[in-house]
Amino acid sequence: MSIKICILGAGPGGYVAAIRAAQLGADVTVIEKENPGGTCLNWGCIPSKIMKTTAELLERFKDAEQYGVHVDGAVSPDMTALMRRKEKILKTQIKGILGLLAHHKIRYIKGTGRIPGQGVAEVELPDGTSEKVAWDKLIISTGTVPLNIPDFPFDHERIISSNDALCLDKVPSSMVIVGGGVIGCEFACILSALGTMVTVVEALPRLLPLPSVDEECSTVLQREMKKRKIKFHVDKTVEKVDSSGDLLKVKVIPSPFATTLKEKDKEPIKIEAEKVLVCIGRKPNTKGLGFTDLGMDMDEKGWITVDDHMQTSVPGVYAIGDVLGPTHVMLAHVASHEGTLAAENALGATRKMQYNAVPGAIFTMPEVSNVGLTETQAGEQDIDYRSDTVLFRTLGKAQVIGELAGMAKIVSDNKTGRILGVHMIGPHATDLIAEGTLAVQTGIDVSTLADTIHAHPTLAEVMMEAAHKACDKAIHG
Repeated sequence: MSIKICILGAGPGGYVAAIRAAQLGADVTVIEKENPGGTCLNWGCIPSKIMKTTAELLERFKDAEQYGVHVDGAVSPDMTALMRRKEKILKTQIKGILGLLAHHKIRYIKGTGRIPGQGVAEVELPDGTSEKVAWDKLIISTGTVPLNIPDFPFDHERIISSNDALCLDKVPSSMVIVGGGVIGCEFACILSALGTMVTVVEALPRLLPLPSVDEECSTVLQREMKKRKIKFHVDKTVEKVDSSGDLLKVKVIPSPFATTLKEKDKEPIKIEAEKVLVCIGRKPNTKGLGFTDLGMDMDEKGWITVDDHMQTSVPGVYAIGDVLGPTHVMLAHVASHEGTLAAENALGATRKMQYNAVPGAIFTMPEVSNVGLTETQAGEQDIDYRSDTVLFRTLGKAQVIGELAGMAKIVSDNKTGRILGVHMIGPHATDLIAEGTLAVQTGIDVSTLADTIHAHPTLAEVMMEAAHKACDKAIHG
């Protein structure tokens, strides 16, 4: 008899885990309270890139003259048409996922699942009835939701979440974005390109203050955002938002994390804006789902604890994706990999999850990507390393498409030449990082990459040029 596997959540981790388990012969049931695809498809990766595509196209029209194209009349965004296109794409993707599940004979139940006890899931169906599902192994992939900050709670009209920002019916005239991390910086670029006057407030000393993001990439992004007239305040936090007038009044104060503030930077700042977009955190979807009744270990915030095999403290129960929290890598493609691994382990394998070669893709303008160690991380590990940087403007293709800003950096072992990390900011950086990821994953050295012929004229040549430089044989860089 087939092993019964129940999966809570049909996001990029859950539905991939379901498919892999079915391929291995399991009897699989997926429970999802909304649409398949999770936050990534419905409220994150895909809809934000649809908006970014429109924003970039609008910028192209505005710059058309320099490409030899004359545009008669005004060009402006149509948010109704943009949202219509978004919904069409999402429906296509959702239909595709449901088709994959059906193809693999996976039972899909739409409803809210909870675990009342070992070996059983209870599903509250949309019509108010309930259904029980038996399981031998359980995979939890319930994800997260935006964190509501008590000092300026969401009203979903003026003080909005990232979910709300993906459903705008008009372009705001002005906006303060609270949080200069990945989501905040992506929305800053998108909305600025659509015509919003944007101000970003970040509590740490730089935008994109993630350990995995190279500091030089942050510096370049900040420079390019200034060119786009995007204002930003680092080492600052939002203390409160006054919503009593026609415009929101945002009070910005020094960050409690700031260590070296000049006297002038200690004074509060007041900013008026039509909307405030809060992008400073998410919380796990674990409350009220019965996990504590199973005796599952979770931290004080509700994030689930797992081992290297993705198994929780309860034997036979696995957890994957964003519900694991910030101690893990909260990215859709990581969730998918974790899902594959969890499914295989649930069916007898003993694979361990590795996070040393996870690509990061940030869809700002220009894009930022990374994999492996930064210079700071290599130094903290006492590695004798070197870093070599090549500017995108040295490439013919970058000149052709008119996107010159940015660079590619290779961090390598100074003795062996092994590639330890790759960091990029520039055109199509999120696509180009795949080569760097393969280099870090396979442990190749810079000479191997330098000796690999790259097609010309392409943006991918930036990796070859950086490798040549790392071999002390720089050609164009």
